[in-house]
Amino acid sequence: MTPKLPPRHLPPRRLLAVAAALALFGGPAEAQSAAEAQPAPSQPNAPTTPSVAPAAVSNCPLGAYRCPTRPLNYNMCHANAMLSFYDPTMSKDSSVRETSNTYVAAQRVDSSNQSVYHLEGDVKMDRADQRMQADVADYSDDTTDYDARGNVRYQEVGQLVSSEHMRGNQNASTSIADNVSYQMLTNRGNGVATQGQMLDDQRTRYFNATYSTCDVGNHVWELHAKDIRMDKETGEGVAHDATMYLYNVPFFWLPTFTFPINDDRKSGFLTPTVGNSSRSGFMISAPYYLNLAPNYDATLDPRIYTDRGVMLASEFRYLVPGSSGQFNFEYLPNDQGANDPDSTEKTKGADRWLLKYYDSTHLYGPWSLYAGINLASDRNYLRDFGNDFYTTTTSQLTSSTYINGAGKWGAAFWNASFGADYYQNADYSLPDTSVQYKRWPRATFNVDYPLNRWLDVGANTEAVAFRKEDSIEGNRLDLYPYIQADFRGAAWFVKPRVAYRYTGYDLTGNSQQYGYYGLLGSTDTSPFTSNSPSRSLPIVSVDSGLIFDRSTSLFGTSYTQTLEPRLYYLYVPYRNQNNLPLFDTNLMSFDTWELFTPNTFSGADRQENANNLSAMLTTRLLDDNGVERLSASFGQIRYLTQQRVQIPDSNTTVPGPTNWSGSDYIIDLSTQLNDDWKLMSQYQWNPALGLTDLGAVTVQKRIKTDGILNFSYRYRRNPGSTLAQKTPLLEQYDASIVYPVSDRWRLIGHWTYSVLDKRTVEALAGVEHDSCCVALRLVARHYVNTYDTTTALGNANTAIMFEVEFKGMGGFTGQSENAIRNGILGYQ
Repeated sequence: MTPKLPPRHLPPRRLLAVAAALALFGGPAEAQSAAEAQPAPSQPNAPTTPSVAPAAVSNCPLGAYRCPTRPLNYNMCHANAMLSFYDPTMSKDSSVRETSNTYVAAQRVDSSNQSVYHLEGDVKMDRADQRMQADVADYSDDTTDYDARGNVRYQEVGQLVSSEHMRGNQNASTSIADNVSYQMLTNRGNGVATQGQMLDDQRTRYFNATYSTCDVGNHVWELHAKDIRMDKETGEGVAHDATMYLYNVPFFWLPTFTFPINDDRKSGFLTPTVGNSSRSGFMISAPYYLNLAPNYDATLDPRIYTDRGVMLASEFRYLVPGSSGQFNFEYLPNDQGANDPDSTEKTKGADRWLLKYYDSTHLYGPWSLYAGINLASDRNYLRDFGNDFYTTTTSQLTSSTYINGAGKWGAAFWNASFGADYYQNADYSLPDTSVQYKRWPRATFNVDYPLNRWLDVGANTEAVAFRKEDSIEGNRLDLYPYIQADFRGAAWFVKPRVAYRYTGYDLTGNSQQYGYYGLLGSTDTSPFTSNSPSRSLPIVSVDSGLIFDRSTSLFGTSYTQTLEPRLYYLYVPYRNQNNLPLFDTNLMSFDTWELFTPNTFSGADRQENANNLSAMLTTRLLDDNGVERLSASFGQIRYLTQQRVQIPDSNTTVPGPTNWSGSDYIIDLSTQLNDDWKLMSQYQWNPALGLTDLGAVTVQKRIKTDGILNFSYRYRRNPGSTLAQKTPLLEQYDASIVYPVSDRWRLIGHWTYSVLDKRTVEALAGVEHDSCCVALRLVARHYVNTYDTTTALGNANTAIMFEVEFKGMGGFTGQSENAIRNGILGYQ
């Protein structure tokens, strides 16, 4: 019997009823992605001081790649004067009004009329969550009608009201108040109205009213409406004939306007955007969100591109027991834009589209289904409709569908998968031969069986069918059984392992017309001598290490210092593999991890020969709380035999063996001696060529509570290049900063410079302003948005983005935030 899943809900989609987002130069500004949106922090129903919400910045550790979004900051708001009569001890349950008694108190009571009481002086009437205070009041004991006058103050769950005159019926929870000031308790919403009506315990209506989340008496922004209706049950406010004012200047009008009064999801317009692109012209987008049900929703996003036509983008999200997913589809019929002169794609008059679909479904027992589909109508789609200022363009789109399973069978642990991978070229400047092989299909099965607490046996297996046009195709079976032991004590470990690897192929079609990387020329000879080549060999390794520690002190602070020597021996006999194709294999970039891995190649098409001894020495400093304050490692691989297995350097040839005595020397250093500074560095030196293969250093400094300063230098030489090929693959400087000038102002900047290209890859500068109820961001960015691998030339673009957030009108994550987060390490 399958257990019933508990109820689940989609994450709240943060809405923005009114926002200003103007892209003066640059690409199309796309609608806010609901999947990435985060709800604003909810406030308690009746806080002691509802006008101020916590705004502490989450502690983001130095070195973290992405930090959580800062919560809305209401600490700059003043306490609401209306809250002087707020009583936090009142009930928070309006449903018990009918069964609750009414308590009346006053300095003087006139009961000459036996059914109507005339109350004077500090009048107070309490029932359940309700309290009304006034100078004078008349109350009917028979009908529960009341009429209060003079300094009227009313409290109920969710809101406070002050008025000159209020009359109503207590049993019906209805009332009418004149010259009203009101304060919401579920958020910071407040305003004034000529008249207010309490329709029942959940709904309120205000006439000729205003609404804002700013300080009372200092409304930076304010909504004016003929009438405003608040529904606490739906969490929605509805304004009719509504005009938005900013600094008392009207700038936005709608006949009907909805906004949230709590953090629940609701249907309505999302962030409106305006943008400009050299590829598609000006763009206007007005996405509309549909809150269809607690477990599924949708977004419709009509867009107008002045150079191309009208597009409809859509999104559908669902979450049901055992399954969740998201479907996105963009469609533009009859593209009116000109063909790209740099591309062979003919897009003018064509229907353009982009499909994205993700699903995760539990099938049965340990089995589940995963699907991730990404398809585009043509190779130019992301160039024409995507822009790095808002979205990330990629060179290929990946689609995968797999059935996955994992579990325990007796004492054995197992996992398995069966599915397929498809890759589509999404870059007009890249040939189709650069796209990965389709794995159509692919199956894996891995098992590990512990014989006792220190010895286990197992196997890793994979079967794949590789497909690619104008390239050698075939099927591959990779079997990798092993037996391994794990001997260890408190300060030592020894882990021997013996494995056997068999890799067999079934090449399809006429293999003699292909080389390693495609079709052969008329005079070339194929390197494939058989349609069923195979390779088999043993792999033996021993991994061992010691851990020493001692107490020490540095700069007057006590630490525990460790010294951790580690040795790794690897033996793999040589097998000639030149007659094997290259389906998914390449030389991996060398780093610390490769000191202790049995193969320097990715994939199963090549297995290195080895008689290697790797050594690494690591030392760490741990403070009294166990926090690592310093880590330094130094290591190298010593080669006791030639490196005979090589990657082909052309369609038909393989370079000869190398005879390096050792690998690069690797030095890794990371230190954070206090909570405000962190340094991370890595260096690799090639002793055979006398050249630096890699050098990287990053320095990070925390500034106050939410500021950060980063500086980094990156250098990498092309892996496997010779002494004559001294030109590095990459050499860049990178600097970024978030500087809090005050609690209201922050300066942001990011600069990346390529030494090889002698040009700026990206430069970003901006300013952020935060206040009680309005947040502003102005960002300018100059960046390389396309790069032609053939000509090694890139095109740059400049963009400016101005964003305004009206707090409390729904959450808003600005379109520029992804660019800032990707460019500034530790940005919050």
